[in-house]
Amino acid sequence: MSGPARHLTARELIGAVLDAGSFTPWDGPAPTSAGAAYAEELRRAREKSGEDESVLTGEGLIRGRRVAVIVSEFTFLAGSIGAAAARRITTAVRRATAERLPLLAGPASGGTRMQEGTPAFLSMVEITGAVRAHRQAGLPYLVYLRHPTTGGVMASWGSLGHVTVAEPGALLGFLGPRVYEALYGEPFPAGVQTAENLFGQGLIDAVVPPGQLAGIVDTALAVLLADPSGLPAEPPTSSVRPGTADAWASILISRNRRRPDLRRLLAHGARDVLPLNGTGQGEKDPGLLLALARFGSRPCIVLGHQRPRKPGDPGMGPASLREARRGMKLAEELGLPLLTVIDTAGADLSRAAEEGGLAGEIARSLHDLIGLASPSVSVLLGQGAGGGALALLPADSTIAAEHAWLSPLPPEGASAIVHRTVDRAPEMAEAQGVKVAALVARGVVDHVVDERPDAAEEGRAFCERMAAAIEYELARVRTLPAADRLERRAGKYRAGTG
Repeated sequence: MSGPARHLTARELIGAVLDAGSFTPWDGPAPTSAGAAYAEELRRAREKSGEDESVLTGEGLIRGRRVAVIVSEFTFLAGSIGAAAARRITTAVRRATAERLPLLAGPASGGTRMQEGTPAFLSMVEITGAVRAHRQAGLPYLVYLRHPTTGGVMASWGSLGHVTVAEPGALLGFLGPRVYEALYGEPFPAGVQTAENLFGQGLIDAVVPPGQLAGIVDTALAVLLADPSGLPAEPPTSSVRPGTADAWASILISRNRRRPDLRRLLAHGARDVLPLNGTGQGEKDPGLLLALARFGSRPCIVLGHQRPRKPGDPGMGPASLREARRGMKLAEELGLPLLTVIDTAGADLSRAAEEGGLAGEIARSLHDLIGLASPSVSVLLGQGAGGGALALLPADSTIAAEHAWLSPLPPEGASAIVHRTVDRAPEMAEAQGVKVAALVARGVVDHVVDERPDAAEEGRAFCERMAAAIEYELARVRTLPAADRLERRAGKYRAGTG
C-alpha cells in the first residue's frame, strides 16, 4: 500500500507553478525579537523548515505572464500567521496592487499563531482589507487552497478568490479537527472538510493537483487580463432578418433534444473556457453554467441555462440565480462584459424552489442585470419560458437564434389559462408575439443568427455563427457610451403597443 500523499513545500509549489528560474522574492529578513520560549520555537521552526517565516512572497512568470505570489510554508509553526507573516502578506498584496499584478495565493495554515494571541488574530482584518483593495482595483485574486487550510486563514484571505481551486484531498475548513475533538470529546465527522466535498457543495471551483495549477491560472488570466482593441469585422449575421416560420413551428424546433445547448456553444465557439462552480456560499444547481471564456479576442463572464440532461430533471432553481449573481458581481469587479444565455422550458416548479425563494431570486437577478455597471449581451438560444428566461434577459444587446422564443409561460400553459385547453397553444403562441420576428419589431432583439434550416441539423456550423455574432456584440457594447448605459438598457423593455 502507498502511504499518505506528500504535500509540496512553499518553494516546491513555487517551482511547480512558476516558469523555471523566474521567481524573484519580495521578502526582507523576518524580525527575531520575542520572549525566550517563543524565540526558541521560532528558531526550531526556521531550522525545521529552512525558511525564516511561515509565508514566502514574490513575483514570477506563469506561461510568460507576470504574477505576484503569496505561499504558506506549513512546516513553519503549521503555517500560522503572526505579526511578521501578516506584514509580509499585506505588504505583498499592496505591492501587487500598486504594480497592477494579478495575485496567486497558496495558503496552507492552521490559522492565527496562538503564541501571539489577539494581536495576531486581529491581523486577519488588515490582510482582508488589503485583498479587498486589490479586488476593488479590478485585479485578479486567485487562490489555491492547500492541505491543510483552517481557522482564520480560511476565514479571511483563503476564501476571497475570484477563482478558488484546491489541492486533492486537502483538509479545508473553519474549525481545526484537533480543536473540535478537544472541545467535544469526539472526532469531527469524516469527509466534511475535504476539497472534494467543498467542490460538491459549490464552495470551490475545482480540485486540481499542483502540476495542473499553472494551466488553470494561465486560462483564467487569458480571460481576466485580455485587452482587446478595435471592433471585429461585422459578421454576415448582422444583416440577417427574422425568419418567416410561424411561432409554433419555431417552438417545436427549439424543443429538439439535439439542438445545440450552451455546453456545445462553448465547445465549438469559445476558447480559454474555465468553468466555475457554485455560489461560493455552499450552493450549486445543475440548472446554470458559470464560466470565464473568450469568444474570438473578446473576454467575458458567461452565465446561462444548462438544459436538463434527461426528461424529469428539475429546471433552474433559486440556487442557479444566486450563482448567476456571483457571475454578475465578478463581471462588475473585474470590468469584464457579461454574457447571459437563455435556453429554458421554465424554472423549477417545486416546494423546494418556493421555500428557497425563487421569486425573490428572479427579482434580484433582474435588479442586478438592469443596473449592471459592465457592458452586457444576452442570447436567446432556444426555449425562453417564464421568469426563468426573463431573469437572464436584460442586456445592452440581445442576440437571438432564428427559432428561439420568449413567453411568460409555455404556450400550452397560456392556452390552458385563456381557453381552458392546451389545444390552442399554436394560436396563443402567435397571438402573444413570442417569436423572434415580433421581438425584433419591439426592439428587444438586436441581432439574429440564422438556422439552416434548423440548428439541430448543423450544430457546429450554427455554434460558430453564433460565436462570431457574440464576439461582435461583446465588442460593440463596449463602445457604447457608459454615461447613459443604464437608461438605454432599461428603455429596451418599456411597455407599449410595439
